[in-house]
Amino acid sequence: MSDLFPSGETVVKTAATYGRDLAERVLSTFLQAFVGALVISTPLDVSMWQTAAMAGVAAAVSLVKGLAARVRSVTNSASLARGV
Repeated sequence: MSDLFPSGETVVKTAATYGRDLAERVLSTFLQAFVGALVISTPLDVSMWQTAAMAGVAAAVSLVKGLAARVRSVTNSASLARGV
């Protein structure tokens, strides 16, 4: 019976690896979107808070994609690519 289920330590390590991967992807997406939106905010007369909100939307989409990747396959990655 113990061969059917991974040990508790394996489950915790897998969850921690996935969590770090997802957090890195969401934070990276936010920062990239914020810098990109900041570049165009001056000519478009957009406030810094509106720029941060745009980046937050991009980060939220990244989070949903990462969660969907976890549901789609049982790996330690938040990527939709196979074998990652």
